[in-house]
Amino acid sequence: MRAFPVLHGASMVRTRLIGLLALLFVAVPFVSGAQDAVAPAAVASGDEATHQALRAIKQDMEDALNKQDLDRLLSHLHPDVVFSTMNNDVRVGKDAIRAYYAQMLGGPDSVVKTINAKFDVDALTRLYGNSGVAYGSSLDHYILNDGTDLVVNGRWTCTLVKEGDRWLIAAFHYSTNVFDNPLLTKVKNAALGFGALVAVAALGAGFFIGRRGRRPATA
Repeated sequence: MRAFPVLHGASMVRTRLIGLLALLFVAVPFVSGAQDAVAPAAVASGDEATHQALRAIKQDMEDALNKQDLDRLLSHLHPDVVFSTMNNDVRVGKDAIRAYYAQMLGGPDSVVKTINAKFDVDALTRLYGNSGVAYGSSLDHYILNDGTDLVVNGRWTCTLVKEGDRWLIAAFHYSTNVFDNPLLTKVKNAALGFGALVAVAALGAGFFIGRRGRRPATA
């Protein structure tokens, strides 16, 4: 009978961790302009001003995320922005992003209390006229409202478009290693705890039944 509450707890852990995975899509826009890892000498002189502008976007977005300044974050997004989350959810448009942010981070029943993210790029943004593609990694530190402390290593890809004299984030995709990450470790630990409890319960039940099965020898 004691195994059932543990099973319920493991299920709750999985539900909360899936929600956290979905939240991680918030981090990706803040890295799309990051250019710091590549020397300016590798950039054609005509593109250097563009990469400098993208660096400024990266820094502003990263600061806004860590300060939970949603309006500043949204100012860098295209009106029809498309976000693909790690749980295969898709959010389209600023209103959808605002509602999801409130649900996961800014609302009274949100999962996450604070987030601090650091973004790195693998190379300069690949420019294609008035569009560009950036990609790299992120190190995201989450503190959940239940006190859980997590550090997640992510990978991201971001598409930008230029409208007038502004670069805007049009789409991004975020992912993490599904075979080795702290969320999966928590689920595994919950499953192992449940399995250990079942084994102990089974052993105790066997011992009890075995004792009852013994009958005193008759003369």
